[in-house]
Amino acid sequence: MAEQHDADREPQPIDEEAAWAAIVAGYGDEPTDPPGAKPFKSVEDLAMLAGEVNEAPKAPEDDPSPESEPGSGADRPALGSSITFAPGVGGPRDYGVAEAKDDDLDESDEGHFVPPEPPPLPDADVTAKFAWLAVVGGPVLMLVAVLLQWDMTWWLTTLCVGGFLGGFATLVARMSHDDDEDDDPGRGAVV
Repeated sequence: MAEQHDADREPQPIDEEAAWAAIVAGYGDEPTDPPGAKPFKSVEDLAMLAGEVNEAPKAPEDDPSPESEPGSGADRPALGSSITFAPGVGGPRDYGVAEAKDDDLDESDEGHFVPPEPPPLPDADVTAKFAWLAVVGGPVLMLVAVLLQWDMTWWLTTLCVGGFLGGFATLVARMSHDDDEDDDPGRGAVV
C-alpha cells in the first residue's frame, strides 16, 4: 500500500458549530493549577509571606512512584516558580555594600590608589588660537547666515569655507611628528 503524503490528502472539513459549542461550554471554567503551584494572592496580600503550595495530586496506590516516598521532593515547592516583591519590600537588588572606613585597613593592606594630579595643559600660542577660531567660527558663521537669511555673497562664503579649511590645515600641519613607532617596532612594551 502506498503512503499518502499530506499534500495528496484532501483537507477534512472542520465542524465549526461543534468547535464553537465546545468554546462556549468551557467559558468561565478555570483550569486546575499544576502540581506545586501557589494559590492566587490578591494585591493587598502581596507584601505578606508566601503561603503553602497547593497539594500535589495523589499517585494511585497500585503504582508507587519515587515522588510519593517520604523524604523525596514531593513536599518541596516546584522549581522555576518566581518570587515577586511588592513595592516597598526589600528585594535582592536593594542590598548595599557598607562604606569603607580608614579603620578597616591594617598593615597588610596598601590602601586605595589615588592617581597623581595631571600636569597642566600647555599654553596655546596665537597661531593655534586663531586656527581653532577659524575651524569653529567658519561653520558657526555660515549657520548664522542661513538662519538669519543673509545673502550668501562670495566674500561670506569664502570667509566661512576658507576659514574652516585654512584653520584645519594649520592645526594638522602643526601636529607633532615625533612618533616613537618608527624607532624600533619590535621592542615590545616599555616600562
